[in-house]
Amino acid sequence: MKLFALAPGKVNLYLYLGGLRDDGRHEVVTLIESVSLADEVMLESSTDDQVVCPGVEEPNIVTDALRRLREVGWTGPPVRIEITKQVPVAAGMGGGSADAAALLRLAHQIAPIPADTVSLLAAELGADVPSQLSPGLVLGTGAGEVVSRREPLGEHAFVIVPSPHQLSTADVYAEADRLGLGRSAGELEEFAAADELPFVNDLEPAAISLFPSIAGALEALHAAGADHALMSGSGPTVFGAFWGADAAARAEAAADELPGAKSALPVTAEFGHPHFPAQFDH
Repeated sequence: MKLFALAPGKVNLYLYLGGLRDDGRHEVVTLIESVSLADEVMLESSTDDQVVCPGVEEPNIVTDALRRLREVGWTGPPVRIEITKQVPVAAGMGGGSADAAALLRLAHQIAPIPADTVSLLAAELGADVPSQLSPGLVLGTGAGEVVSRREPLGEHAFVIVPSPHQLSTADVYAEADRLGLGRSAGELEEFAAADELPFVNDLEPAAISLFPSIAGALEALHAAGADHALMSGSGPTVFGAFWGADAAARAEAAADELPGAKSALPVTAEFGHPHFPAQFDH
């Protein structure tokens, strides 16, 4: 038995930050979109459960996901999970969360898991995991784990600019608290109900405070012609959004100008791959 799935990274088209919750997470309102920059996740039969992900230390979110699957009674055989990383690590693109979500999808193919169990597991694993169970465009509320699907936006493309640095999500949120960046509960309620919102990431000032070079990367994206330039999640990855019928061509041209940049397209659950089909249904 050998199964494959893609684990797309994500960008946050906007992220509005609220206050700290009792569970240590922050309230947010965020529009999350999956992109074609994706990890590859392979699952095969083994003599014992193991996760192999070069460059990522264990234990990690995928080993945690596999352990929790066993704890809730998943009856699949011992499996070996191998992850080929393309999404930057600790970069605000939810790569680890996407890998965990891909594992949940693959596990369901082997031995079905009740939908409410999958949803609960995903939310417990991390705030970004629920949005990646079925990649696409979603609004995230709560700490990001309460998701609702959104209709696709107009034609657009991205330029992803990874950073040589990594940022701890916890450190960025702590810096945001120190800077007093959180909005009121009333503001977040209004944002959650709005049909459209400006593309803003409230965590940017905190991340720039920790890594000032992020500001230069954003400026470079604007100079390369991006219609919007934002940090994704808690950073330090930044991205440029290009809109219109020529968006993909403009994004590719901009990526050629920026060292280490990659062009990417928005993807949905039907996203395919030249070597194997995506398995996004859950």
